[in-house]
Amino acid sequence: MDFDRVQLPPGITQLVLSFAGRTLGALFLVLVALFVARRLARLSDAACARANVDPTLSKFAGKIIRWGIMVVAIVMAMGTFGIKTTSFAAIVGAAGLAIGLAMQGTLSHLAAGVMLLIFRPFKVGDTVEIGGRRGKVDEIDIFFTILDTPDNRRFILPNGQVFGQPIENVTFHPIRRADVLVGTDYGADLDRVREVLEAAALAVPGQVAEKPPQVVLAGMGASSIDWEVRIWAPRDTFLDVFQAGRRGVKQALDAAGISIPFPQVDVHIDPTAGVSDPAAPAPSPAPDGSIRG
Repeated sequence: MDFDRVQLPPGITQLVLSFAGRTLGALFLVLVALFVARRLARLSDAACARANVDPTLSKFAGKIIRWGIMVVAIVMAMGTFGIKTTSFAAIVGAAGLAIGLAMQGTLSHLAAGVMLLIFRPFKVGDTVEIGGRRGKVDEIDIFFTILDTPDNRRFILPNGQVFGQPIENVTFHPIRRADVLVGTDYGADLDRVREVLEAAALAVPGQVAEKPPQVVLAGMGASSIDWEVRIWAPRDTFLDVFQAGRRGVKQALDAAGISIPFPQVDVHIDPTAGVSDPAAPAPSPAPDGSIRG
């Protein structure tokens, strides 16, 4: 058989050429979209870096840009083959709605994670208290925030719960105030007590020199005069200064002979309780033999 003389029908030749042209066009479109997606993702990363956006959010935004452009390019490439993209878009929209309803809890955590990374109420390394749980932030993810407690426990909190709770950033400021509460006896002289407490507060090592300590008469309790010794400490050595303040206040009061009252119970016993009166008449027996007083 002489293949050089074989000729394809004109319709088939035109169809093959048309299909090849559309294939090359679709492939070119996808390649261009891939290049543009990578380029825009890099520009997004650079813009986020200049704006000091969290790296986790920056990477997430880059992925969203890449996948969004690629999805649009694939839909357009399908359109070059004569596929009706309107029906395809409707199917994708319906599927997206169904997935969104099924994953509404997860999507709420995702949205909360994005808000946490944008507004940054805390960062990795901060000590925070969220919903009654205090710990050091180990990781901020799109869906979860991970805390490590001082006693080496780990809490993995969904971001939806984190963003919906009051957040206390304990280590946000470079200095903190340590409040040492102490009660003194009502019989102690107030001016003398204040003098002793002020001297003890000034002697605490490691405190912030630019902010002098304060001694405040907090109130008069049921069994003591309540004082509050306020000492400013650097963030990193707060616990050391706090412990030194408590120790110094106790030792200063002991050295000055000022007592710290504590709850006491005085029991008074009546010596005449349970003793019968000799002048009282003796009980008479009842007809049934029992004794009546």
